Amino acid sequence: LQKQNMITAKSVPRQASRWQRELAQAIGDPAELLRELALDPVLLPAARAASARFPLRVPRGFVTRMRKGDPDDPLLRQVLPLGAELDEAPGFDTDPIGDRAALAAPGVLHNYHGRALLLVTGACAVHCRYCFRREFPYAESGAGAARWRPALAYLRDDPSLREAILSGGDPLSLSDRRLGALLAELDRIPHLERLRIHSRQPIVLPERVDDGLLAVLARTRLQRVLVVHANHPREIDGTVRAALRRLATAGVTLLNQAVLLRGVNDSAAVLAGLSEALFAAGVLPYYLHLLDRVRGAAHFEVKESEASAIMEALRQRLPGYLVPRLVRELPGQPAKTPV
Repeated sequence: LQKQNMITAKSVPRQASRWQRELAQAIGDPAELLRELALDPVLLPAARAASARFPLRVPRGFVTRMRKGDPDDPLLRQVLPLGAELDEAPGFDTDPIGDRAALAAPGVLHNYHGRALLLVTGACAVHCRYCFRREFPYAESGAGAARWRPALAYLRDDPSLREAILSGGDPLSLSDRRLGALLAELDRIPHLERLRIHSRQPIVLPERVDDGLLAVLARTRLQRVLVVHANHPREIDGTVRAALRRLATAGVTLLNQAVLLRGVNDSAAVLAGLSEALFAAGVLPYYLHLLDRVRGAAHFEVKESEASAIMEALRQRLPGYLVPRLVRELPGQPAKTPV
């Protein structure tokens, strides 16, 4: 991760928005997380060892949704560093979906026809332990506001592109000023029609959906799609529902993509609850990803045969529009591979 993109309490000015102050106060010390949740200190040595490779980071508001005293809480499991992350597992590596090979220009991934993905920052509000970019070399790959010019030039020079996808990191880690400046540049590219933003922040840091963000999104001429990332129904509390409804009321199309994770959501009952909670908040389930086989995440993997059985049970529980598509992302493929 790019340390220069990390927001800390010392770096946030007094006039910062509420979401920036909340982000600056995120928990980054495993000992503090264990104390907050009344967990056994025996977990600390392994948590510190794993966080040395991939740092802990989790907003305090997300922590309040976790059950105290439960080391297997499904929300905690997504963020708590574990000793299992240090185990070597065959087939798990640092670039599981071939991002490096897909770099078409600094900060641009171009895998699929008609759309290109911009890595606009390496910063995130939360460090998910299964993140497929947990070891991605953002600085070397041209991600970040200081290097947007070649990425924008690439988009301008390819008239086949209809959609710009903002990713990272989390693009909503950008300030409203920087995000607005980027969207203004995208607006000037005549062949672009759609803007898609992939962000976990409306889920883990709903304060990010404020008047400033809505004003920025309202100024673009592009059709706006926001793909959020929730894996468990308990992630969607009242504050999240309110944030998502504000986005929907502003005319933003809302979709969700989840990852199938061992010990988090590997049951039809949990996934059905997730789809119901999402739809009640104005979000359509979009993708359910099989785990990208990144180093350090093998303990989250659900076998494909088990995943297919879960999906069959899910189809029996839900109407078709609430069933996400089960997919796997494979390097070099022209689209996501249905499972």
